[in-house]
Amino acid sequence: MDVANYIDGAVGISPLEGEMAGRPEGVASAASTSFAIRGVGASRAATPSVAFGDISPSRGESVRAIVIVAETAADIASREALLDDAMGPKRRKKSSEKLRRGRRPSEGLAFVVRDAAGAVVGTVRLWDVRVGEGGPAALLLGPLAVDPALKNAGIGSALMRHALAEAARLGHAAILLVGDAPYYGRFGFSADKTGSLAMPGPYERHRLLALELVEGALDGAHGTVKAAGRKLKALPLTFAA
Repeated sequence: MDVANYIDGAVGISPLEGEMAGRPEGVASAASTSFAIRGVGASRAATPSVAFGDISPSRGESVRAIVIVAETAADIASREALLDDAMGPKRRKKSSEKLRRGRRPSEGLAFVVRDAAGAVVGTVRLWDVRVGEGGPAALLLGPLAVDPALKNAGIGSALMRHALAEAARLGHAAILLVGDAPYYGRFGFSADKTGSLAMPGPYERHRLLALELVEGALDGAHGTVKAAGRKLKALPLTFAA
């Protein structure tokens, strides 16, 4: 994979659909991406939700500053509200969620998008997984969510490219996701290497896609994808007097 293409394209505007097709999912990142977006009104929707189609902006519309940065603990509530509004309560029952539950994102691979006011208007995280028993290590990308008021601004594409570039920079060899091939194909994802792989729950087989950051990383890979990331620390118990 030509990593430079992902980095150079980080501010580009191109169509993207996130995990779950139409309603699709450590050390701070060493890089951030900032850019201007068009086609955004003076105010955002009161209730953020998911948006997966990035459309080129119309002429004469306003421009706003957007930045992609590493997620912090202060972003968790805003991120969860964004995802709840995007996917509803059933999002936690998805096959991909089973691999994320009780785990922390891969080191340095949790990102949010902030607008000029500092509000979280987008999110994506990548998770450590292992392909089958004793199989190769990989990442699972998702969920991906963008405020629908900004869906025409190219934020989803920029967020996706930033995440891929960082994953490559950190030395990861392959990325899996559940999504629509016509959209993710433009980022290099396909089902070519996933025919012998399975998710740990209900999913549409043709939507399990992969991108090799290192050529041949998934050659011969087979079996069920398993969680391999760092576990969340249990909260200490407290007792009332």
